[in-house]
Amino acid sequence: MASWDLAVTVEDLGSDAPAVTLSVASDLHVGGVILKLVEKTQIKRDWSDHAIWWEQKQQWLLRTAWTLEKYGIHADARLLFMPQHKPLKLGLPNGKTLRLKACFSRPVFQTVMGICKILDIRHPEELSLLRPIEEKKKKKDKDSAEEIYDLTEVPLSSASRPLLYDGMPAHFADSPEMEAVYKMLSVTQPPPAPEVIAKQYRPASVVDKAHINGRWLDSSRCLMQQGIQENDRVWLRFKYFSFYDMDPKYDVVRLTQLYEQARWAILLEDIDCTEEEMMLFGALQYHISKVSQSEPQMVSSNAAMDDLDSALQSLEVKLEGESSSASDMLVGHIGLDNMRNMISYFRPKRLTLKGYKQYWFKFQDTSISYFKSKEESIGEPIQQINLKGCEVAPDVNVTAQKFLIRLLIPAPEGMNEVYLRCENEEQYAQWMAGCRLASKGKTLADSSFQNEIQSIRSFLAMQKKSSHGNAPTNDESINTHSLVSPRYHKKYKAKQLTPRILDAYQNVAQLSLTDAVMRFLQIWQALPDFGLSYVVVRFKGSRKDEVLGIAPNRLIRIDLAVGDVVKTWRYNNMKQWNVNWDIRQMAIEFEGNINIAFGCVTADCKIVHEFIGGYIFMSTRSRAKSDTLNEELFHKLTGGHEAL
Repeated sequence: MASWDLAVTVEDLGSDAPAVTLSVASDLHVGGVILKLVEKTQIKRDWSDHAIWWEQKQQWLLRTAWTLEKYGIHADARLLFMPQHKPLKLGLPNGKTLRLKACFSRPVFQTVMGICKILDIRHPEELSLLRPIEEKKKKKDKDSAEEIYDLTEVPLSSASRPLLYDGMPAHFADSPEMEAVYKMLSVTQPPPAPEVIAKQYRPASVVDKAHINGRWLDSSRCLMQQGIQENDRVWLRFKYFSFYDMDPKYDVVRLTQLYEQARWAILLEDIDCTEEEMMLFGALQYHISKVSQSEPQMVSSNAAMDDLDSALQSLEVKLEGESSSASDMLVGHIGLDNMRNMISYFRPKRLTLKGYKQYWFKFQDTSISYFKSKEESIGEPIQQINLKGCEVAPDVNVTAQKFLIRLLIPAPEGMNEVYLRCENEEQYAQWMAGCRLASKGKTLADSSFQNEIQSIRSFLAMQKKSSHGNAPTNDESINTHSLVSPRYHKKYKAKQLTPRILDAYQNVAQLSLTDAVMRFLQIWQALPDFGLSYVVVRFKGSRKDEVLGIAPNRLIRIDLAVGDVVKTWRYNNMKQWNVNWDIRQMAIEFEGNINIAFGCVTADCKIVHEFIGGYIFMSTRSRAKSDTLNEELFHKLTGGHEAL
């Protein structure tokens, strides 16, 4: 075969150095090209991380056994020989910036896995990278003042779990500087100053929130293909709000960063909450910041005790499994006797001002039925409502003795909204727990029924006005405007907020750091809008833009003008979904001959496709295989035509 000249730029020789010219034939494989290059440069070093990047095609030549002919490379190809791992600036959920080496040649999904391995974050599939929001150019002196934590010297290990030393990954124990980085990752940050909160970008509408989701990087393509260069800045964030196997013992960094992301979502009004909830969030932040100064770390784990703990836990699960049938029957009886009550019922209809009516309600399996009175409950009910697949949201104000359960029940024409008003806390806790289980398809006989009641009770207890007579009504050290969102800075003076936050604080003051962080995340996850990612779309046959809310278990169609939920579709009713990549349109088919199709306005349809596929992937995870990640399945569900 005739030989010809191929020019390759070697990054390590410097930007001014001329390209290295090699004499090659078309049947030479890529590995042979690299060998010739290394020989010609005469630099003695470890080249194992280097690979060739083909600029015109935006493609890495990673299959070293493939020939130049098979890749389709001719003499005019612009090739660069450079390391696959390069420094990247990583904006963390807590607002700090890290510099570390990330893989620029593998799909972003694998790059995130590598980053999470260095940072000691389990379940990297829940996170991803997104392009930061462009900030206005600051003066140079301010810009350089930003502290950047450096992790570029950390060796890239191939072990699936990092070696632990004194409760933290061994690479953080090398020097005091590295320990400081681990402390920054694993200890919650103090509440930000009000002026810092005021400077942050705050989405003013659902459309603003939708624009942020257009910035996610594509999981199936590498950083280089998406225009990310060495030392560029990207954000690491939790993308899929479906958190699996949260364990404070192993998840110190994961929990801390998740708490930080949740806290910023609340402070920047990225997620709506009531005034009562905001005071509780404020109190928990105040408590967490106070305790984290005295308790340096959430948990320092001891390997031998961990093994013992996990052995005991699996034994407990086995024993529980054997005795569950008897206890289930018992729980069922306890539940059913209590789950027949007079409850006020209200179904909002437009243009009517009718109030609540009292009916006799009865819980059965995953349905509730209501009758005019207790005596009539032997006969046919007025209506039976199946709660399987419905949405359950609390509307509670303990001080005002308001205990409402809001149910959104799927119906062919959209969602039917129903409110149940309970008489007291106890009734509310039981019915709320029953509705939550029923929405997941579980009955009152399920063993988690009592736990659900207990967690609702403790949530209500935290909202109660404190009865401690010695509760301080003022505390100079508390900066209330650092604990609540800007809306409340405008609404109340600090001296009005202080007693309210301290009052809520009395109910959480006894919690340990770990419990307080877990409680914060629990309340955040119970908010009605939790886990919703918005995209502006245009449905087929419609002339106006609408919003699609993507949640861990369903898709929601939202009217942009009014902000109302028009329709909900659940993933477990989905038969198939596909994308027409030419016209950038998604089509989804649900059971019952329901078909929807839409084009995406604020984000690429690949992002929406990835969100849906990603959530379906999250639902396939199980305890048996919790440590091994089925990467192939993730790419099958999220990759689109590129993955094939």
